[in-house]
Amino acid sequence: MSADILEKIDPQDKQELLGLLNEFILQTYKIEKEFKDYKALYEWVIEILPQAIWVINTNGSFFYKNTLASQIEAIFLEAKKQDFNGEVDSEEKTYLFQSNSIQNKQVITATDITLQKRQERLASMGRVSAHLAHEIRNPVGSISLLASTLLKRVDSSSKPIVFEIQKALWRVERIISATLLFSKGVSIQKAKHTLPSLKGDLEDVIEQYTYTKAIDFLFDFEDGEAFFDMDLMGIVLQNFVYNAIDAIEESEEATGWVKVQARICDDDIIFAISDNGKAVENKNLLFEPFQTTKLKGNGLGLALSLQIVQAHSGSIRLLETQEKIFEIKILNAM
Repeated sequence: MSADILEKIDPQDKQELLGLLNEFILQTYKIEKEFKDYKALYEWVIEILPQAIWVINTNGSFFYKNTLASQIEAIFLEAKKQDFNGEVDSEEKTYLFQSNSIQNKQVITATDITLQKRQERLASMGRVSAHLAHEIRNPVGSISLLASTLLKRVDSSSKPIVFEIQKALWRVERIISATLLFSKGVSIQKAKHTLPSLKGDLEDVIEQYTYTKAIDFLFDFEDGEAFFDMDLMGIVLQNFVYNAIDAIEESEEATGWVKVQARICDDDIIFAISDNGKAVENKNLLFEPFQTTKLKGNGLGLALSLQIVQAHSGSIRLLETQEKIFEIKILNAM
């Protein structure tokens, strides 16, 4: 019947009708292409969002979910138990779930707030630690004064005991100072110093540290000048040397060695600290404040060291070598 109608149409009108029909088909293809492009665009936008997203139909089936959502299915099932509302902890991470309804579909989002929660926790712990440090410092100061007085009055056979008391007090004072410095934040004051000047400080503080094994300390510092904060970089190297001593104390080795190297390489100052002590048990906890696997220590040494090094526009890494080597690299510039 359609053919009969077309035969009755004037040839010129038929040509015009076919032209319009062809234009309609072309526009349809164009609209379909634009729709696919827009669909690909919004899917790409959803994919790059830092959130896991699920869109669920009224029958419970999935209308859409992005790649991040597919990676945390187990957490999704855990969040379902609390109606996708609130925080869910899983595998040392925290996710904030939220749920909304749009056009008869349920849209669920999960945002990784692990870093935010960590910062809140550290801020809280920092405030408490700073308060305790201030409270502890006063009696420690009194005990230190009494120990100095006692040292002048006791006989030579008792002096080693007083020396050990003073070393223990020095260790407490060092922890207090590190806690307060970490809590208030690091502010560096760069100036030109010689690298060997750091070596002299290390030799002095090692004498204040208590350890039982025979340990050889090998210092190889390039004889050159560079820009860094003398006091703060001294703290960094001290912390790594103390950690090396503790690792040797906890190892099965009868004796130990600690090697510290420093050199200037182009625009950087590079330090390398190695030892034959106990291997690192958990690399993920190395720079985590208030977390430690050592028998002694409060977990602030390396965290503070990282803060100081980053303030120097630098980095710290444990090299992937058979020998345990920490590499510290800081920018050699004002």
